[in-house]
Amino acid sequence: MSEITEKLFMYLELPFVRYAVIVGVLIALCSSLLGVTLVLKRFSFIGDGLSHVAFGAMAVASVLNVSNDMVIVLPVTVVSAILLLSGGRKAKIKGDAAIAMISVGALAFGYLLMNIFSTSSNLSGDVCSTLFGSTSILTLTSKEVWLCVALSVAVVVIFLLFYNKIFAVTFDEDFSKAVGTKAQRYNFLLATVIAVIIVLAMNLVGSLLISALVIFPALSAMRIFRSFKAVTICSAVVSVICAFVGIIISILAGTPVGSTIVAADAVVFIIFYIAGMIRGGVQ
Repeated sequence: MSEITEKLFMYLELPFVRYAVIVGVLIALCSSLLGVTLVLKRFSFIGDGLSHVAFGAMAVASVLNVSNDMVIVLPVTVVSAILLLSGGRKAKIKGDAAIAMISVGALAFGYLLMNIFSTSSNLSGDVCSTLFGSTSILTLTSKEVWLCVALSVAVVVIFLLFYNKIFAVTFDEDFSKAVGTKAQRYNFLLATVIAVIIVLAMNLVGSLLISALVIFPALSAMRIFRSFKAVTICSAVVSVICAFVGIIISILAGTPVGSTIVAADAVVFIIFYIAGMIRGGVQ
């Protein structure tokens, strides 16, 4: 046990490990806050769809040799999120179908572009890292860390400032409109914040695993708690702990970071599910 502790502290002295832990915890926190809203609005898979859109935009940025791909990736993801969340009942293509269509289309388009205009000698490795977050979280620069910190703080502040409005729009959008709440405006706000979280989370767990980061903590909390506030707080705590534990295990055991975090989330969900069943039986 002492050897593991010594090894852990030795790794934590390395800057790239500290960067990974900081960014991982912040992204997990932001994902969990909006995850509850997405699950309740039945948009659980929007994270998956938007992450594939971000992958396609990243491929375009790579082909165009754009040094900072955020210039292309973030605006494209934000626009896609707004289109998906604001379509509502008037949309000709409904939510789940639209997400599936955009998800598959963007993923295929991005991979096609990367193959046709590839400038990398290790295309398979680059794609694997982007899809599963294998190594990107461990190669962050201090500039990227500060950008993540700034965006994460902005997400948390926005959520706290508009908590009541988000709560109202989440549970009954029609009633919110009836009492004068600009529901569409807050849907746009949610879409923008979600897009920012998705773009940030791609460095942590990759495109294919982002939905798990958003969904698992929220569903785990819902097994035990019933109020929106309690579920949100529990979801945030669970997400942060799983991200931290997942990163530490991946560093010590040499396992893929994204997959390890998602595995930790899945184990916690099973524990909460069993605890919820026991609690329900006792009541």
